[in-house]
Amino acid sequence: MEQAHSLLLNEEACSQLPEHQRAEFVFEWLRFLKKLLPATDRADVKQKQKRLVEQLTTVLTSSPGPPTRLLLAQCLALVYRVGDSLTSSLTVDRCNDIIRSKDDSPSFLPTRLAAVACLGALYEQLGRLLINSFKETTTNLLKAMRSAESQGRCEIMLCVERILRGLGVSAVSCHRDIYKAARTGLTDRSMAVRCAAAKCLLELQREAVFLWSTELENVATLCFRALEGSNYDVRVSISKLLGTLLASALEPRQAIAPRPGSKRSSLEEVMELLSSGFLRGGAGFLRASGDMLKGTSSVSRDVRVGITQTCVVFVSILGGVWLETHFSRLLSLLMEWASHTRATQYPADAVSCRCCVSFILRATLGTLLGEKAQIAAAKEICQVISKQKRVVDASLHEGNMETRVSPADVAASQHVLVCALLELGSLVQDLSSTAAPLLQDTGIGMLDTVISVLLHPSASARLASAWCLRCIAVGMPAQVAVLLDRCVERLNALKSCPEAVAGYSAAIAALLGAVQLSPLGISHSKGKMVMTLAEDLLRSAAQNSRISIQRTQGGWLLLSALSTLGSTVMEHHLPRLLLLWKCAFPLSVKDVEMELRRGDSFTWQVTLEGRAGALCAIKSLVVHCKELLTDDVICCFVPLLSCAVALLTQLPSIIKSYGNQIKNAATVFKLRVYEILKLLQPKIYEESFGTVLKQLLNDLTGPEITACAERNLLPSLCYSQDLALLGPGLQDMDQRYIEEQLHGGGSGGGTLEYDSFTIFEKSQEVPTPLPPASALTVAAVQLFGVIFPHLSVQQRAQVLEQFCEFVRQLKGARQQTVQIHVTAAFFCTLKSLASSRRELGPEEVQRPALSLLLGALEGSNPLLRCMAAEGLARLVQVLNDPGFTVSLTLMSFDKLKTARDAITRTGHALALGTVYRYLGGISSPQYLSACVGVLFTLSQDNTSPEVQMWALHALSIVVDLAGPLYHSHLEASFTLVLRLLLSTPHTHVEVQQSLGRCLNALITSVGPDLQGEGAGVCAVRTSCLVGCAVMQDSQDCLVQAQAISCLQQLHMFAPRFVNLSSLVPSLCEILLDYSVLINLCSSYLSLRRAVVACLRQLAQREAVEVSEHAVALVKELPRRDNTQLDVTIKEVGLEGALFSLLDRESDPRLCRDIQETLVHMMSSAAESKLAHWLKLCKDVLSASADSAAAASVETQQEEDGDRYDDSSAFHAKSESSGPFNNLRWSTRVFSMECVCRIIAQCENRDSAHFNMALAQEQRLHESTDFLVLHLADLIRMAFMASTDHSDQLRLAGLQTLLVIIRKFSNVPEPEFPGHVILEQYQANVGAALRPAFHVDAPPNVTAKACQVCSAWIASGVISDLRDLRSVHQLLASSLAKVQVGRDVPSQLYNESTFTMESLAVLKAWAEVYITAVQGSRQRDSPVSHQQQQSEEAGTAGQAGAGLLKLVQTDLATLSRLWLAALQDHALLTLPPHYSSHLPSTGGSFYTAETVEQARPHYYSAWATILHATALWLNSTGFIVVDEGPANLSRPVTPTSMGQSTSLSNVKSPEDINSDRLHLILGISVEFLCSPHSGDQMENIHSCLQALQALLEVPWPRSKVGNDQALSVELLSILHRLIVTRESPSIQLAVLELVQQIICAAQEHVREKRHSAEVDDGAAEKETVPEFGEGRDTGGLVPGRSLVFGALELCLSTLVRKLPQLSPKLTGSPTGRGGQTCSLSATDCRLVTSALAILSELPSICSPEGSVSVLPTVLYLLLGVLKEAVKGSVGTESGQLVSGILQALRTLLTSPMSRAEKSRGAWTQLLQCALHTLLESWSTDKVEPGVDEVTMLTSLTIFLLYASAEVTSVEPLQTRCIQTFRASLDSKDPVVLSRSYQLLLSLFQGPAPVARPFILALGGRLVSQLEEAEKSRPQGPAELQAVQDAIRALEALVFAADETHRPQLVAVLLPILISLLLDENALASAPAASRLLHESALRDLMRIGPQHSAVLKALMASAPHMKARLEAAVKGNQESVNSKAQAPPAISKNTPSIQLKINFL
Repeated sequence: MEQAHSLLLNEEACSQLPEHQRAEFVFEWLRFLKKLLPATDRADVKQKQKRLVEQLTTVLTSSPGPPTRLLLAQCLALVYRVGDSLTSSLTVDRCNDIIRSKDDSPSFLPTRLAAVACLGALYEQLGRLLINSFKETTTNLLKAMRSAESQGRCEIMLCVERILRGLGVSAVSCHRDIYKAARTGLTDRSMAVRCAAAKCLLELQREAVFLWSTELENVATLCFRALEGSNYDVRVSISKLLGTLLASALEPRQAIAPRPGSKRSSLEEVMELLSSGFLRGGAGFLRASGDMLKGTSSVSRDVRVGITQTCVVFVSILGGVWLETHFSRLLSLLMEWASHTRATQYPADAVSCRCCVSFILRATLGTLLGEKAQIAAAKEICQVISKQKRVVDASLHEGNMETRVSPADVAASQHVLVCALLELGSLVQDLSSTAAPLLQDTGIGMLDTVISVLLHPSASARLASAWCLRCIAVGMPAQVAVLLDRCVERLNALKSCPEAVAGYSAAIAALLGAVQLSPLGISHSKGKMVMTLAEDLLRSAAQNSRISIQRTQGGWLLLSALSTLGSTVMEHHLPRLLLLWKCAFPLSVKDVEMELRRGDSFTWQVTLEGRAGALCAIKSLVVHCKELLTDDVICCFVPLLSCAVALLTQLPSIIKSYGNQIKNAATVFKLRVYEILKLLQPKIYEESFGTVLKQLLNDLTGPEITACAERNLLPSLCYSQDLALLGPGLQDMDQRYIEEQLHGGGSGGGTLEYDSFTIFEKSQEVPTPLPPASALTVAAVQLFGVIFPHLSVQQRAQVLEQFCEFVRQLKGARQQTVQIHVTAAFFCTLKSLASSRRELGPEEVQRPALSLLLGALEGSNPLLRCMAAEGLARLVQVLNDPGFTVSLTLMSFDKLKTARDAITRTGHALALGTVYRYLGGISSPQYLSACVGVLFTLSQDNTSPEVQMWALHALSIVVDLAGPLYHSHLEASFTLVLRLLLSTPHTHVEVQQSLGRCLNALITSVGPDLQGEGAGVCAVRTSCLVGCAVMQDSQDCLVQAQAISCLQQLHMFAPRFVNLSSLVPSLCEILLDYSVLINLCSSYLSLRRAVVACLRQLAQREAVEVSEHAVALVKELPRRDNTQLDVTIKEVGLEGALFSLLDRESDPRLCRDIQETLVHMMSSAAESKLAHWLKLCKDVLSASADSAAAASVETQQEEDGDRYDDSSAFHAKSESSGPFNNLRWSTRVFSMECVCRIIAQCENRDSAHFNMALAQEQRLHESTDFLVLHLADLIRMAFMASTDHSDQLRLAGLQTLLVIIRKFSNVPEPEFPGHVILEQYQANVGAALRPAFHVDAPPNVTAKACQVCSAWIASGVISDLRDLRSVHQLLASSLAKVQVGRDVPSQLYNESTFTMESLAVLKAWAEVYITAVQGSRQRDSPVSHQQQQSEEAGTAGQAGAGLLKLVQTDLATLSRLWLAALQDHALLTLPPHYSSHLPSTGGSFYTAETVEQARPHYYSAWATILHATALWLNSTGFIVVDEGPANLSRPVTPTSMGQSTSLSNVKSPEDINSDRLHLILGISVEFLCSPHSGDQMENIHSCLQALQALLEVPWPRSKVGNDQALSVELLSILHRLIVTRESPSIQLAVLELVQQIICAAQEHVREKRHSAEVDDGAAEKETVPEFGEGRDTGGLVPGRSLVFGALELCLSTLVRKLPQLSPKLTGSPTGRGGQTCSLSATDCRLVTSALAILSELPSICSPEGSVSVLPTVLYLLLGVLKEAVKGSVGTESGQLVSGILQALRTLLTSPMSRAEKSRGAWTQLLQCALHTLLESWSTDKVEPGVDEVTMLTSLTIFLLYASAEVTSVEPLQTRCIQTFRASLDSKDPVVLSRSYQLLLSLFQGPAPVARPFILALGGRLVSQLEEAEKSRPQGPAELQAVQDAIRALEALVFAADETHRPQLVAVLLPILISLLLDENALASAPAASRLLHESALRDLMRIGPQHSAVLKALMASAPHMKARLEAAVKGNQESVNSKAQAPPAISKNTPSIQLKINFL
């Protein structure tokens, strides 16, 4: 294929190729040429032009295929445009000659079509250059059209369209001729020709004014005729044409020359034209009048659907502004359609007509108008409703006969009302909470208006009104309770009016249905109210026969709807319900027979209605409350069902007796029986099988069955992908709502009045139940599938034989109906057998089963064939017999070989594909080869496109099922697919669609191998790309969608080979073309879905490139009529266009894909284009009038936020203020989610995003952008969202604000040190929060706002209490609300919302309190600690103290509420089998009914509340103060923390404290034990901190210390926690807590010992009483010993950090053996904490116990010390060493080391430890990097703190002395310095310890100091060493007895004097010597006077010393004097400088 990439065709290479590859080669050359020509130099083209034109002409005359001819035409035109255009007329003549040619042979047809295509392209590109030959060409083409076949006619129309486009106004001379030709084309029998003619006229109308002026009426009539018998594509094309013409007529784009009598059309005239078609159809006058005389309706549904689409196009072209202005007129005209007698004379027509009008309203109002305009439209609709209501009221009132309104008017009004109410409902539901102004507008009284329709005489109007109320409730959940109360009250008041009972009960049911879609629910009391009302209605039904039916229906409707509230509500009402059901049915089957003898027509109607309602209520309970279906309840159902089934058998005789008027009631009853049986287990009604089966057979095959609309039954049974065979009608599309009208059979579509019980279903769209007869068939089919598997083999065979017999015997339409029914029923059976893994049965069952399916497989209905093929796949799956499968496939092969008719061939071809669908794929190569061979042959059958389509579809299934096995057939398959793609005519789009599916399957089959480089792979890849290119050029949207899907697959497997620079622009062009008029011009939702799905995948990998290509495309595009999105992309890139698209789309899947695409684009580009994305989100958010108004009042946020009203806001935003206009709230919510995502993304990247100083600095050096620089925008966006009308947007805004506060609260403000950057935005934050605390704010918004409040207060941003008060006030107001409690009279939402709000408030207060306490503790901590803190912490400390004052006022209330909430939580966490222990009335914040809904709210709040409560108890020190009862609405709980008000149950303070302690301990322990706590790190922290706070207080410490079992349990939980949680902060907190537990135990032991000492008297005080663990034996029991548990915990901590400690791990591979690991600062803290705990353990043991623990403790301590000394722990060892030494000291000073019983053992063990220490010193000494200082320090600690018995024994003492002596010889001044310091400590120590060291080392010390005179210190380290040596010597001197001290002073003073320098040397001496001189002088001046005698003697004996000393003293005196005089001299000159310094 590479050889095809040249300017001229490589004819040599081409000629060598086989025939089928030649076409591909030529196509590839033309593709390349099309890209190459525009980029080639003009001179080069001219040079080769002649040859190029010849080659192209050769291709033209060699019968090119359809895709090739299109490309050829484009290339030929390009050659002339780029090169020399002079010779173009020759080519035009040549083409004209070919068209004129008389050759009619099929082989010449492609050449003729190619010539036509070339003419079109030439004229389109060259335009007026060819004006001379234009007339001749047009005449020639139009003449040829008369005799051409359909392909030719289609191509000629498209060619003329291109000619018109190229010539523009110059073609005016032929406009009339073209118009005439197109007229005939519009009514052509070929649908493709009709589409082409419509496109041609659409182009013609741009210049031909007469089309939309004088000829408008004729064109309209013509279009109506074109719509008759049309398909979907034709309807789309015609609607586009006629809609455009009508829009032009109404608002002409160009001035029309004034003609006499001509005027601009008015809206009424234009709509009159459409009305004539809508009401009378496209027939001529005579035919229409004939039909009128006959009384038949002549308007076919496709005409109506087409006109509906036309109307939508018409309005969309005129645009949203026009619609806003003219809506009231348009609405009244549309309502005339809905109510016209011609459109509503039959019920099915009326339903269809209403659907059309509803669709027009939905498609225009829903997409073209912004929220404000939608509200205005809703008001208009309200006025229409009230007007119609007045008409009806007038007709119902008695009065003058002339003014009475006729029944016809009432009937007409119902249709108007249905359309208006449904649209009003949709508008309000879409607007959601932004529709609030509608309710507040008293002028229109929307609710009153809607409710008034509930009394309408027509059921459909009443139901529409009920549905509208439901929509209002869904949109505004606060209205549910209000509306329910109102409807219940009216129903009670108007019980005797039949319309009122029916209307209000429907409304109540609808409102109950709305609760399922409302997250906030309704109060439980409402359920009780509805239950009572329903009971009342049913009981009183018999009192008044006039309203019996209405009351019965109403009662059961209410009960059915009540079940949707769920089990928690229904379990209370179940006993009453069971009683009502019992009353509705006879007691036994015998009573059913008795009933037949009495009653009349009316009583039977009431009875059947009642029982149908009762069954519906049972069904509703089964569906919505499965948990309640216990065996007892089901047992109650059994007799009822038996009676119902028994009654089924009697229905025919009842109908016979009482006539047809009860037939409908009988059908509904039967339907309800089937529906409930279908849901229940068949075993329940096993004995009724026979009866039910008989009924089912009758309903499926009986003589009375109506023709079932197969579109209602079969599509759901077919395999979803096979439905593609049935054309676009069954696929998802924008017009599905009305297109379904065409396939609904005789019934039209479904509508609410067919089954009012669907009104409470969980659905956003209005339900469309089928008519009872159709619904019955569907239910019968499904029930048959449930029952059949439970029949005996004999019964199964019998039934299936019967089915086959019926199908054989019947003829005509009835046969087809029965065949559809029985096949569908059997298919359901197979499906249920397959899912339950049951068997079908032996041969006698299989034979009729197969016969039934094969009969259907050869049926004439394509849907039936699809289902039969799927049925065969299921049959094979159920039988699972390879022999049967093979025989079945062989039979299909035989049929396909012999059969010639298309039906048989299509069915069996599909069967070949589907047979292996459920067997895990095709595994037999032989079958695969045979199958592929047959399908290849069928797919090339040009005579039948249908066979080709089915065969190719089957082939795509085979490719999927064969997997890798198919690889041997890949090459042949690619060749076949390409050949067919290049040769299939454009009129056969269905074949192209199947080819697309094939290509997709083939690409998937090759998979990642597509990336390979081999010749074969390259060829396959090229084939894929060529195939995709062919499909992309197709005119059909579904084929284009297939092309995009294939390219998406290719991109997944081989991304390098997909050219994004061409793919992305092509995708964007589709979106640009179609998203301007989203619901209409993009005929195919599938195409938009494919485009966006592809963009989503591309954006995942190459988002930046995608964005760049999209922007590049728009720059190159020519301006078009609709440039809206071009502008959008130019301004805001592809992402902006996607936001616009998201706003207009309503398809959930498409919206999800758009959102994901945006998220992918954002995640790859948000940081690099931060400003762009934030501006985009801000523009989206601002794109509503509300937001603009909000922005304008933002400056006055401190005033009340609700002050500006809607009218002022409506025009606040000028059109040009941003790229978006009036976006929906859902889009704006998504933009806020995007902002949160951007913040989260930046968090993981550069730290400068959250550091203003760093960001500003980096911004200077490089052009990067940082989030912190956009903080003002972020705050503004959060503010705008938080103060919006939409609740969802408010939630999103508050969430964003919360994220901003959390992320930016610590960012300092560089310009104002000590302040943070958020401080300046406090007014915005306050204003954003205030509306959320408004009385009307929903609880979820208030709960979220509480979270923000606490985050804001706790963040420490505001240190000034006055500034905090406004936000604090909001929290205080909500606390007051919590105190009032849940017994508020007007409960709008479910009780659980009170729980949510209350706990959110309590949690917020808890967070604030925790912050306040922590802040005040920081402030109260020692000064040294504060100095380490930064300035911010200091301010936080002040703020904390102030906050504490602020919280203190409410603390009494808060503490009680917190305790109550914790008690609730504790009860709710009990296991299920304790549920009987829960209080029957509920807790403080939840009710018994809402336990399940309340649990999540408690779960999110309890931990913070627990921490706060513990801190409060800590602050009170567990001293109970009775502050009077907190103002709760009820006593807190039965065990109310000791604060119960009843005197008899008053608890002592000790009990109260005990309860509180155990509550907190219990909750914490339960949580920390629970296995699910892994994801709740914050909660674990809170628990640990709460426990720490408790154990800081003496009383709880004593409780824990006294209770050994509790302490041990706590330790075991903490041990598990530290092992399972890797978080260092949690591990540290655990160790701190363990320390506190050990401390509690120590206090306990100490107290017991003390009391024992006191008791035993003073005589025996020397013997410490033996308390503590270990008792006499010293044994510690694992699991019961606190010490053992603590040892385990510490050991695990130490070994995890230092595996070298464990002898077991040292050699193991997992233990990181001898390798050392560096410890972080946190690790060091952990190890230090563990050692501190270890060192305390002996003190809580008995003497014997301490002896058994000591070796372990010493081993670990010395082990860690050894590691620290080796330097193996890393850089942080300093912190660790001090911890080790502290632990060692604690251990050595333990009281147990001196206790009488343990003293000996301790001494021995400590000697061993000292020996080990000295040993390790001598062995490690040779290693480099050993820390000698630490070793020496530890030795010193041993020597000083261990008893003398330990250290004074030999050889330990000698070795210690040797160690010190060795250290004094060190060359390292640091080691020397430390050695001297330690000697100082030793010399000052107890005499027995100090004496040996003084004797051994004193002389060494003196000699070293004497040497210091000769080698003076050079650096600070050496200086320090000499100074430390002097101090050590001084200590030695003072350690001596008074008698010997003078001699030693006489040694010290000369040494000091020797360190002095003379005057000359001092000036030049280095700094260290100078400092030594000064220090020696100071020491002399200090020591000399104390020992003056010694000094004098010395001075006398050594004159040189005296001179040196005197000189030094004199020099020192002079320097002191000079310094004293200096300051005044300086101060004269420096006042200004000093001032400046002070100022700064």
